[in-house]
Amino acid sequence: MVQVPSKILTLEEFLRLPETKPASEYIEGQILQKPMPQGKHSRIQGELLAAINAVVKPERVACAFSELRCTFGGRSTVPDIAVFLWDRIPCDDSGEVANVFSLAPDWTIEILSPDQSHTRVTKNIMHCLQHGTSVGWLIDPDEKTVFVYRPKQEIEIYDAANEVLLGPDFASGLQLSVENLFAWLKI
Repeated sequence: MVQVPSKILTLEEFLRLPETKPASEYIEGQILQKPMPQGKHSRIQGELLAAINAVVKPERVACAFSELRCTFGGRSTVPDIAVFLWDRIPCDDSGEVANVFSLAPDWTIEILSPDQSHTRVTKNIMHCLQHGTSVGWLIDPDEKTVFVYRPKQEIEIYDAANEVLLGPDFASGLQLSVENLFAWLKI
């Protein structure tokens, strides 16, 4: 991640700044810009988003959002995929999905980019878990590994082709093996 040089800002001041591309995040008083997604990251993100929504959206169980700013617990981060239970999706006065999400996702998913710090991304996932997220995934395309985080549990590591990835209970219909996940990288 690239640190954006600036004076110390409060979270409220940060949220008033114009959005950057790629997105900047506010973490422990620092403004950090995420790296630009590259091919593997982008491919996995798009396919996984569609696969999750195919399982959870038809019955209005949940909805997966791509690159959605989530502000809670003194941080403002932009997970690669944020999944919210249907009844927790913020709505505006007209009943449409709100622009501002001031809560932790129910499931957070990060896809590691080559220039991204594994530690920084893990800290973002742990922050989510401390604020109500039930599951966090960290997908490492280069290592063909998925780390699964749950509150107060040991990290689960999935790297065998036939292992089925475990998400939250509300997405139990998503039957995705490690092999199938990384097969999306093949053209």
